[in-house]
Amino acid sequence: MGAAGSSVLARLGLPGRPRPGWLAVAPLGLAAVALGAVVWRRARPRRRRRLQQVGTVAQLCIYPIKSCSGVSVSAAECTALGLRSGHLRDRFWMVINKVGNMVTARQEPRLVLISPTCEGDTLTLSAAYTKDLRLPIQTPITNAVHKCRVHGLEIEGRDCGEAAAQWITSFLKTQPYRLVHFEPHMRPRNSHQIEDVFLPTDQIVYADACPFLILSEASLADLNSRLEKKVKATNFRPNILISGCGVYAEVLLHIKGALKSLGTWQLWISHGKWGGGRCKDESSQGSEPDWWVRWLF
Repeated sequence: MGAAGSSVLARLGLPGRPRPGWLAVAPLGLAAVALGAVVWRRARPRRRRRLQQVGTVAQLCIYPIKSCSGVSVSAAECTALGLRSGHLRDRFWMVINKVGNMVTARQEPRLVLISPTCEGDTLTLSAAYTKDLRLPIQTPITNAVHKCRVHGLEIEGRDCGEAAAQWITSFLKTQPYRLVHFEPHMRPRNSHQIEDVFLPTDQIVYADACPFLILSEASLADLNSRLEKKVKATNFRPNILISGCGVYAEVLLHIKGALKSLGTWQLWISHGKWGGGRCKDESSQGSEPDWWVRWLF
């Protein structure tokens, strides 16, 4: 019976030609097959991505105060704003002059002789022939907030008090300085305003351009093979020193990290386990921390 005949029978109230049973259950069967495929795909063991070792973490170092000595740590967290270990944050303190401009070892080489340490909620500053200075990690909210400048970009910092200012000024013996601290609610600087290679979302605190600096022992050895006067890793102030990789392999790691836009990427790293991060050039431009009088610049 054709379609016209079926239509006539329907209008007369007579039963039409019965449809095959398989047509009624076909949609249910197709749905069951599709659902089964999804369940099987999710339930099957996923093939683990094969990881390739690119190096070993030989040393981790946090520089709490910009241009001062670093603190070696056994483990650290990679945050979007740099390494963190407990209360220690990388380049979260900075010395400024009376108009708010940053002061680094480029202007005051003796800054590298100041050694910060952290115990509990206290930051201690030490230097030869000088009494230690102890400061609270949490700067009192009654202290003034300064408008500071790092390479021409404005950023805030809370004043660490008169005792810190007098200690820094007395040690450097040049002009009045103050110590400021970056707090979480303050706005970081934008790396993209420094170099176009960075993403608009990349942010930093008091570091020059990036939240991390990676250096390999192989690259350092290659550089020293070309120099009459050898240099150390501390000359370049790396956060992550790696071993077991090729010469200048860290350059490729920087590029890969930058292209992947790490953003709020966080990863725990420790000695013997590989971490990563974007490049940062906040070195002392060749200052030698172990020298008392002579400097390379």
